[in-house]
Amino acid sequence: MDRKPFTKAVLDRLTAAPGQRLTVLDARVPGLQLRVTPSGAKTFSVFRRTKGGSPERITIGRYPSMTIERARKRAAQINLAIEGGANPAKLKRAHKAELTFGELFEDFLERHSKPRKRTWPEDKAKFDQYLVKTLGPQKLSAIDVAQVAAVHSAISKVGHKVAANRVLALISSVYGWALSSGLWQTNPAKGVRKNAERSRERFLQAEELPRFYSALVDEPNTALRDYFLISLLTGARRANVLAMRWSELDMARFEWRIARTKNDDPQTIPLTPEAVKILQSRRTNTDSPFVFAGHGKHGHLVEPKMAWRRIFDRDELTQLTTQLAERGITFEAKRQERFAAVLARARAEAVAAKIDVSTVRMADLRIHDLRRTLGSWQARTGASLAIIGKSLNHKSVQTTATYARLDTDPVRESVERATSAILVAAGMKQAGEVTQLKKKRKRS
Repeated sequence: MDRKPFTKAVLDRLTAAPGQRLTVLDARVPGLQLRVTPSGAKTFSVFRRTKGGSPERITIGRYPSMTIERARKRAAQINLAIEGGANPAKLKRAHKAELTFGELFEDFLERHSKPRKRTWPEDKAKFDQYLVKTLGPQKLSAIDVAQVAAVHSAISKVGHKVAANRVLALISSVYGWALSSGLWQTNPAKGVRKNAERSRERFLQAEELPRFYSALVDEPNTALRDYFLISLLTGARRANVLAMRWSELDMARFEWRIARTKNDDPQTIPLTPEAVKILQSRRTNTDSPFVFAGHGKHGHLVEPKMAWRRIFDRDELTQLTTQLAERGITFEAKRQERFAAVLARARAEAVAAKIDVSTVRMADLRIHDLRRTLGSWQARTGASLAIIGKSLNHKSVQTTATYARLDTDPVRESVERATSAILVAAGMKQAGEVTQLKKKRKRS
């Protein structure tokens, strides 16, 4: 049996002959060995014998998922336990019974996340994407701060710094739950430094609103068109708007009552006259319990990203066509030409005309920015932070008590001022205009 100083270069070169298993001992840590199968699998274990007892092999992890340093650290812990009188056979049984991180996550999901969090599918998606192959197979005792930091760093290096922070938070939550449940004793996510994050401040500017509305009204899918409009006019979260039910709406009171939002609090959203008009037009078009009915298993719209992109594609084509016309170049779509081909051709002609196409498209706007747009325009039209927080159902230690003392009347007035300013800026409404729906609400 060979004895070698374990290094990555040495272990990577090791191969076993066909039909035979190769075992190599570490020159630094007594009892630590690496076993190599003919198929190439390499596994760390500790082989120890006590006086009067049978020799025992305790498997501690698979290389290279378990690094040499962590294997040495774990082997040293086992050696220390044996020297302190622990029975290797009992240590082996305890290690076999120890949970892997993947098993612990499944317990966390079923016993904590699903019963308490509406966003539990997001926890599952993060685990499946980032942790199932890295931490998932590892025994809990094999996971330390360095390994958690390595997972966080790997996600960060590919440009997903915010996602890396969310995964780190998930790992910490799993271990925190394990601690409170008596399933484990430490949290290796503690001490791992998060990436710095900048608060996103993007929202529709005054000069962008006419362009946005013009492109939006041309959306052929009326359900998605109305979904974006209601998202903007209510400031509600994306998931709540998608799952909006007719039973939640009180048209006489101009209110939308959501029984449970993302932060588990109910929310009453005041509906502006413009929002009510859109909803009333949809009521005649569907027998579904959902305002934005869909054909999938959920019964409502789920993924509006393609329609969102179409808005900005249409606006970009309009801007390119206008700028080409200003240079005396007439651009028209060919008969039965696909829109993607039309847009690509317009870009090519603009480049040939020395138009800077990089500045034409409205940049970096996300669906969630519609929610931020309402809050930003509320601030612009004089609303206090407490009113904005109440209308958007924000939850924070500093302002929750203040929100609880507010009724919907000042919130409604703030939302109506903000949405009116948005519609005036978009060219969809005249300054000072008062709709019949608004008059009707006041009379009621």
